[in-house]
Amino acid sequence: MKYYLLSIYQPDTEPPAPEVLDPIMRDLDALNGEMRDAGVWVFAGGLFPPSTATVLQPRAGEVITTDGPFTEGKEHLGGFTVIKVEDLDEALRWGRKLTAVLGGLTVEVRPFAGVVD
Repeated sequence: MKYYLLSIYQPDTEPPAPEVLDPIMRDLDALNGEMRDAGVWVFAGGLFPPSTATVLQPRAGEVITTDGPFTEGKEHLGGFTVIKVEDLDEALRWGRKLTAVLGGLTVEVRPFAGVVD
């Protein structure tokens, strides 16, 4: 079994109105339940906007702290799910389900390196 990170990218815009977001969150809860029932769900979480980030960077032997996102862009990491599955094909099946319930947001599927139970 391998661990995979399903990263959810969303546009740097205001969140959708409740009448749009509520059904998406309901469907996301249902998918998380499906993942739990299948025994593949490990952990999931949404993130606050990039403006709440704090970046730590080494410079000349010190660590510099700055507010805001590390990179500027039109999209940001809005949340993620960690799953434990047999292979990439299975991870991609769950990733497809995730992007479908999220209204077509981009989902990046990436294996973890060296994770041991």
